[in-house]
Amino acid sequence: MDIENRELRYFVAVAEELHFGRAARRLNMAQPPLSRAIRLLERRIGVTLLERTSREVRLTTAGEVLLAEGRGALAAAAAAVLRTQRAAATTRRLVLALKPGGDAGLLRSILDRYAATPDAVPVELAFSAGERAQMVRDGRADLALLHRPQNDLTGLDCDDLHTQGQVVVLPESHRLAGRATVSMADLSGETLPRWPEARPGVTGHPISDVDQLMQLILLGRMVAVLPESIRDRLPPGVVCRPITDAAPATLVIAWPRESTSRQVAAFVAASSPR
Repeated sequence: MDIENRELRYFVAVAEELHFGRAARRLNMAQPPLSRAIRLLERRIGVTLLERTSREVRLTTAGEVLLAEGRGALAAAAAAVLRTQRAAATTRRLVLALKPGGDAGLLRSILDRYAATPDAVPVELAFSAGERAQMVRDGRADLALLHRPQNDLTGLDCDDLHTQGQVVVLPESHRLAGRATVSMADLSGETLPRWPEARPGVTGHPISDVDQLMQLILLGRMVAVLPESIRDRLPPGVVCRPITDAAPATLVIAWPRESTSRQVAAFVAASSPR
């Protein structure tokens, strides 16, 4: 049974707000037609999505499933429109999302190799510390430089570019700063950062950028496990020590799993020559 994007938008708004009045204001519509639309949707698919009482609105198990699937479907539809519009633009270009200093020194040679390929188009660099993967998923970027296992690569294909060990970054006064090496067990009880693009299940203090992270480390509020290339960018008062048992950090080039773009394929080939 087909469900219109409009119906999904209505349901997702109600499911996220768990309040018909707030959802109606968010959708810029009156509450009665919104309530009727949700009841009609439930009748059409033969499933109760919301439990309503005079005091609250709650999602049923089926409603939780439709909320997750509906968000994905709406995001995919929006990304399809954006990619189509970009493909029709008079001047074709590739957008590469990356964080400052996050290319392991490889970007210059990658760009040179890609520029030498037939049908190469201009490459725009979109710097972001927190939403590179999402930019590729929603169509704002064609490719991204990400790290595995740190980043959430759901919905993306990727090729490995560079693998390196990891270090723990500490204030000079930290109890572990005098060690030659540390283990992951040594970090038990320490506050660690959680980046916006962290894979599911990762916990920690939310961090938006490296400058914020370094300030918190200097203040003794946390420590961080980072690729060893961070050594060259540590501020005074901060040190790093190798971690003997941390999983290596791998820089990857990532692109939409469903991509059929020749330019994307050419850039990937230029990024990881074999």
